[in-house]
Amino acid sequence: MVLFSTGLGTPTGNPIVPVLKIASNSRVARSLSDIIDFDCGPALEGKSIHELAKELLDVVIDTASGDYRAKASRSQQYDFMFWKRDISL
Repeated sequence: MVLFSTGLGTPTGNPIVPVLKIASNSRVARSLSDIIDFDCGPALEGKSIHELAKELLDVVIDTASGDYRAKASRSQQYDFMFWKRDISL
């Protein structure tokens, strides 16, 4: 599983593992609700970090157990690229 934090709502997924997209602010989470799995914005509004962490852990556990399907998987956003380690022409 990949936990992908984003402030801009990058629509990234993966064909091999679930990608949970975590918005750093509620504006992005609201405007891109079709691709964001979790909103951390409430932390900026005073919500307890411990409470948010518990909620995120619940989403992670639900995803790992198959009870939640990441939005990237639902939308078939399967971006995958092998990294190149050297220069080639």
